[in-house]
Amino acid sequence: MKYTIKQILSGEDELILKYKKLNPDVEHILQFLNNEQEKLNSYDDKTLIRLEPSDILYIESVDGKTFAYTMDKVLRMDYTLYRLEQLLKDIRFFRCSKSMILNIDKVKSLKSLPSNRIDAAMCNGEHILISRTYASDFRKRLKGGAHYA
Repeated sequence: MKYTIKQILSGEDELILKYKKLNPDVEHILQFLNNEQEKLNSYDDKTLIRLEPSDILYIESVDGKTFAYTMDKVLRMDYTLYRLEQLLKDIRFFRCSKSMILNIDKVKSLKSLPSNRIDAAMCNGEHILISRTYASDFRKRLKGGAHYA
């Protein structure tokens, strides 16, 4: 894919995307642009923090409470995992188990495990287990065989 970047000194910022056919790369760019302004409400103790989805490594549900993990914080969220899955379905998030959603862009490496499971090493050094129920869909998604939605 060819692209051109040009800085302007005045006028309004503009982004033009030209494509012959809608493919996974173009879809990813469009989804990123459509969701760039979307921030999620999260809480550090009782302080409201507007969280960028791109800052999230993974989201986990523990004892009926939902938490977003970033590089340096664990933030509570008032969303259910199902609702977050709906909100983040168009960007690079994937439901990897009954209790967890991970940010595919924050995965550093993958290792196949017995029983068709996958060990995802995250960029912060943590390891997330992708259960066998979701592993097949995850492999398809990485190969571009499944839509982000």
